[in-house]
Amino acid sequence: MSRLAPASQWPASQWIGLIVLSVGIGAVLLWLHAPAALMLGPLVAGIIIASGGGKVRFPLPAFVVAQGIIGCMIARMVPLSIMGDILSHWLLFTAGVLSVVIACSLLGWLMTRLRLLPGTTALWGMSPGAASVMTIMAESYGADIRLVAVMQYLRVVGVAAVASLVAKMFGVSASHGPAAIVWFPPVAWLPLAETLALAIVGPIVARLLRIPAGAFLVPLVAGIVLTHLGWMTIELPTWLLAVSYAFVGWNIGLRFTRPLLMHAARALPLIVACTLILIAICGVVAAAMVVGAGIDPLTAYLATSPGGSDSIAIIAASTNVDVSFVMAMQTFRMIVVLFLAPVLTKFIAERINASRGGAL
Repeated sequence: MSRLAPASQWPASQWIGLIVLSVGIGAVLLWLHAPAALMLGPLVAGIIIASGGGKVRFPLPAFVVAQGIIGCMIARMVPLSIMGDILSHWLLFTAGVLSVVIACSLLGWLMTRLRLLPGTTALWGMSPGAASVMTIMAESYGADIRLVAVMQYLRVVGVAAVASLVAKMFGVSASHGPAAIVWFPPVAWLPLAETLALAIVGPIVARLLRIPAGAFLVPLVAGIVLTHLGWMTIELPTWLLAVSYAFVGWNIGLRFTRPLLMHAARALPLIVACTLILIAICGVVAAAMVVGAGIDPLTAYLATSPGGSDSIAIIAASTNVDVSFVMAMQTFRMIVVLFLAPVLTKFIAERINASRGGAL
């Protein structure tokens, strides 16, 4: 009985620890002018708490609404001409996206053939996006879904970290320095209510229509249309954005639990190597865009990076990049990956399983 009393207090104390740690790390990153510091701080704090044995249960509805708010934020920044950007750069977008998908599929195929990871784990884990879809489909094709999840979400962490390094390397400053932050600005309450309604209703509509990544995409698209028609004004005070960034960071960081990391311990060096190779492949594609199309380095990197669309949106919004171009290519890549990557990965997995069965 003596052990149960402290245990019953853990969730509350761990939430307090998570918040305090998030604020502390976020403050340090803000002081260092790191891009997306308000997301990276909670993300790192979540990893520390979860990997230390913490059992913080993150409410899914809060994360879904946070995604909707991030979608509204990008809608306020992206012009209605985003579809024109996709159409005008369709050749560049197609070449970039297909290069990443094909290269990652070939790398996953090679690692699977060499049996560096169990079953077809490497094949599903190397898919450049659609993390939830790949994780769900992986188990039925002989993959270790826990390792697939580690590969998918570790990549999101890696992409965010490398984005900060790329920004520093090319002298790209954060668009909002610490001194410029006004945490509690005057609020227009009616536009704020409209924004919150869109952030809440958008994900509900997306769920009813079963739109992949819809919690982010529906408010994004609807927000772009409604604001440019003059039917609503998006109001997002700094404190609300900071909370939303924290929710996104916690949702990623808290996945790295101790049991999951212990399960992945033996394969972790290889998983990290796979993640770095995948990021490097996308970096090569980004470099080609810089040289061939004159895109600035950080814009090209964020546009081609295989991270989560919501985390990429936060990073793009916090740096001086072409947000419209980044989100146009990310949206195009998401559509291609959601439709093409599962089919391509499933096809390769079936061929590999068939060849192994024949060999036996």
